[in-house]
Amino acid sequence: MKKYTKIIAIVAVLAVIGVIFAACAKNVDTGDTSDAQETAKETLVMATNAEFPPYEFHEGDAIVGIDAEVAQAIADKLGMELKIEDVSFDSIIPGVQAGKYDMGMAGMTVTDERLTKVNFSDSYAKGVQVVIVPEGSDIATIDDIQGKKIGVQTSTTGDIYATGDFGEESITRYDNGAVAVQALVSGKVDCVIIDNEPAKSYVAANEGLKILDTSYADEDYAICFNKENTELQEKVNTALNELIADGTLQSIVDKYINAE
Repeated sequence: MKKYTKIIAIVAVLAVIGVIFAACAKNVDTGDTSDAQETAKETLVMATNAEFPPYEFHEGDAIVGIDAEVAQAIADKLGMELKIEDVSFDSIIPGVQAGKYDMGMAGMTVTDERLTKVNFSDSYAKGVQVVIVPEGSDIATIDDIQGKKIGVQTSTTGDIYATGDFGEESITRYDNGAVAVQALVSGKVDCVIIDNEPAKSYVAANEGLKILDTSYADEDYAICFNKENTELQEKVNTALNELIADGTLQSIVDKYINAE
């Protein structure tokens, strides 16, 4: 009986040792998983409308441009993973308000109306609203636009300013600038009011168009945030100003916009 008792005792000890090793192994696995979770980057979701070259546009399946690269540089500084959502321009602010997106960046101008809905970062670029007309058009100045059919991109500042200046009845809205310009080419509208940089791209791609020498409006571009997310706003502002100070932002702009 003593012999069997010893055997039973040895088996029990081995069983205990096995449990200890298993527990240790489990702890090691759990530790590894925890470390992986700790090192996983938080996602920064940016809403844009990728129909606004050179600030954002499609290159194959990728969204590229000034805003895309600046946003990536900001995300890198914050240690975050950038995710870009391509949506209609007029859904960016409502999406940021609802918390669907962390921020909106789409060559967006700071206006008093928009400030009632979202907060903005410091300005990172200057925008100019211009007028595209067909060559030979009788529209030679801003004053000549009165009474004409004006094409704009929905909810942009071109839309807002033109509606205020020339009346709702003069405005035809389109989902993006490219569609508005095609309407101009086909004679559906007499002119298109849009930001200068995409305007240059559209004119270069469509023979027979030109940009009026006189600008329509000057404005500042900035990044929008949910009004309750002031922490992210402050972090992005810090990163943005570092990118301005060290020349990174200007190098990104120079990559897409040649000095004139």
